[in-house]
Amino acid sequence: MTKVTGSELISRSLSDWGIDTAFAIAGDHTLPLMDRMAGDGFRFIDARHEQGAVDMANAWGRIRGAAVSMFTTPGHANAIPGLCFAHQLESPVVNISGSAPAGRLGQWAAQEIDQVGMAAPVTKCSLMLSDPRRIPELISRAFRIATSGRRGPVHLTIPVDVQTAVVDDSEVRRHSPRHNGPPAPSVASPDSIEAALDLLGSAIRPVILAGNGAWSIGQGEMDRLAEITRIPVLTEEAARGVISDDHPYCFGIADPRVVEAAKLVGTADAILLLGKKLDFTLNFGEPPSIAADARVVQVDPEPSVIGRTRGPNIGMVADPRSVVSQLTAAAERRTWWEGGLVAELRESVSSQRSELAALAGGPGIHTMKIHTELEALLGADSAVVLEGADVGFYGAAYLPARRKDRWFTNGVMGMLGWAIPFGIGAQAALPDSRVVVIAGDGSFGFNGMEMDTAVRHRIPVTVVVGNDSVWGIDYHQQVRFFGRAVATELRPETRYDLVSEALGGRGEHVTDPAGVGPALRRALESDRPTVINVRTSPSPSPLTRWVLDTKQY
Repeated sequence: MTKVTGSELISRSLSDWGIDTAFAIAGDHTLPLMDRMAGDGFRFIDARHEQGAVDMANAWGRIRGAAVSMFTTPGHANAIPGLCFAHQLESPVVNISGSAPAGRLGQWAAQEIDQVGMAAPVTKCSLMLSDPRRIPELISRAFRIATSGRRGPVHLTIPVDVQTAVVDDSEVRRHSPRHNGPPAPSVASPDSIEAALDLLGSAIRPVILAGNGAWSIGQGEMDRLAEITRIPVLTEEAARGVISDDHPYCFGIADPRVVEAAKLVGTADAILLLGKKLDFTLNFGEPPSIAADARVVQVDPEPSVIGRTRGPNIGMVADPRSVVSQLTAAAERRTWWEGGLVAELRESVSSQRSELAALAGGPGIHTMKIHTELEALLGADSAVVLEGADVGFYGAAYLPARRKDRWFTNGVMGMLGWAIPFGIGAQAALPDSRVVVIAGDGSFGFNGMEMDTAVRHRIPVTVVVGNDSVWGIDYHQQVRFFGRAVATELRPETRYDLVSEALGGRGEHVTDPAGVGPALRRALESDRPTVINVRTSPSPSPLTRWVLDTKQY
């Protein structure tokens, strides 16, 4: 009989699922597995902190379809913030952590913590793998869960003795993706499709909002539905770019806190929600974000999302991609006209973009100078990662999403520190494209050392630090509401560019508005990771102004 080790089975199972790269930090309880995987040709991108490694896997999973992060026991504790962010972003990451031998767990084994319990609240599923013969089964389950419906991270604790165990290969059941992959996309009933079209077709001001649950919609698949029905579309989170912001019926980000156009959703009389939660960004489906008498069609792959904060007129538990295809086919048999909301959205988008662009010419270096210069340099396949409060949300309001999985923000979590490692992961996943990270000076302090990871692995990510020397959104609130700043000021003299140079990357320090564009151009033409430290003036972004106006913290 052929003998196999647990590590060999793990390596083989990961390969079966198309995984060839792992984001990791080495540790005692994963060394047997890492050695086996290295021998099988896996690429390891080793980070400087486990949170950063999960953030890199987060980006890789969003772009490539699934990703793996891997740590030992204390590293697992460091990874929890990254898993929390991946859970909120709904990113398909399978996180593997080693542990002390399974037979000693519960007896104060080396470095023992409740890894499965720690990960459970911030993952879709958290499991202990204790039988080496079940390795293919549980790894298949992990990927199936992570990549189905509303995606998200899954955790597996695999004790070190399970990795080194030797079993008969004949006793191991095969679980190939072909037979054990994600279930076929669910479809809506024909009656539901026709009822939805009746509702939308009878409306005067209909609108479509696509969110995280609509990630399955392919590039261009929304275009035809919008063109047939002439219904305007706004997108959010993983749906950004499924229909380009350049499309005549797409009007940018579906967040009324950030863009003026999204506030017009509150005047719509019919709304089609495609994988978009009625969360706090839309005031839970209540006025003024959505009118009390607006009729709602809600499509979501997760049953518990339907009607959680507002009961829809029509609810469909189905894959948004399938529903878009069904709606498009059925809509072709009807006559449609352009509602009054389209012209108003077009005017609102144009007006806000003009207002934001005008800020770039102000005294000193306004944050918008970075974004206006950057937009002119971005290629069709370029990716932007927008973090921080003011510097990031100026970009979110201005920079368009033209392709799927090329436009990323911190979503509803509001977490800081993820952008640099996320950008490194995105650049690794897109070796033929350019990835630009926009980060605040505060957020740089969390994971700026990951520039060392980019240098070591020759990942030419560009990081632009908007150095306004304050924790922006909180600083502006303190000054407005309490009359003073408390623990929200940083040193303007800090040279984040020199940190990059000290780690072996490029660095540029920009203090003149005329230098922003040339510095960006040099970074994008370089084959080395770069930090551009831009000395900006504190300025409240659209999101910050919304907070100041509404006092909603």
